[in-house]
Amino acid sequence: INQLETFDQLHYHGTDAIDYAIKKFKINQNSEVLEIGSGIGGPSRYIAHKTGAKVSALELQEDHHKVGEELTKRCGLEKNVTHLCGDFLDYKFEEGKYDIIVSWLALYHIPNRKKLLEICMKILKSGGYFFAEDFTFHQTFNETELNELSKDFFANYLVSYSNYESDMKKAGFKEIKSDDMTSSWSKFTKIRFKAYNDNIDRHLRVHNKNIVNNMIDFYSFAMRYLAGGKLGGIRISAKK
Repeated sequence: INQLETFDQLHYHGTDAIDYAIKKFKINQNSEVLEIGSGIGGPSRYIAHKTGAKVSALELQEDHHKVGEELTKRCGLEKNVTHLCGDFLDYKFEEGKYDIIVSWLALYHIPNRKKLLEICMKILKSGGYFFAEDFTFHQTFNETELNELSKDFFANYLVSYSNYESDMKKAGFKEIKSDDMTSSWSKFTKIRFKAYNDNIDRHLRVHNKNIVNNMIDFYSFAMRYLAGGKLGGIRISAKK
């Protein structure tokens, strides 16, 4: 797990962000957890390793799913982490199964927020929790920006910060609490960009010029949009 931490936590602030959720919701060995948009499985493995919880890691992209399964086996965590491959909006979940649903930087990819939250309500146990870190917007984007966000950021459904809570209230959630993460994430992207560039010779040696250029473009994109005042970040939790 420790060897994987530097590249399998595909969100801001690495395992610190996962530790926040573990502590806040008292995730433990008796917990049933679902992660939406698990990528290659970093957060799910970390939760299982640290708490002993049973974690279902749902990922849409089959290549990410397969890598996640392999890494989980290599970590000896396959008894605690079950990798699922599919679209959250169509997946057949058991109702009332999960104590907590978690997601880090994945929900903005999912186009139907109303259906997403309805499903979350169905599959959570009574008194269960929803927790997400997600992208939002503070100001309306123009058409060029929307096209760029869709193409380079795969932003299929960005919710305004002010509407994020109201959407959850409409879905029936209570005890809704949110934090604006925009400033924190903006600072993180600047530090990440500098660190990557400071080690550019190493990256070119280990990978190749095309991959390195793609990474620089992506890091620059995120840094520019978070610093621009329109794209924002939210950390939100609610109870069924």
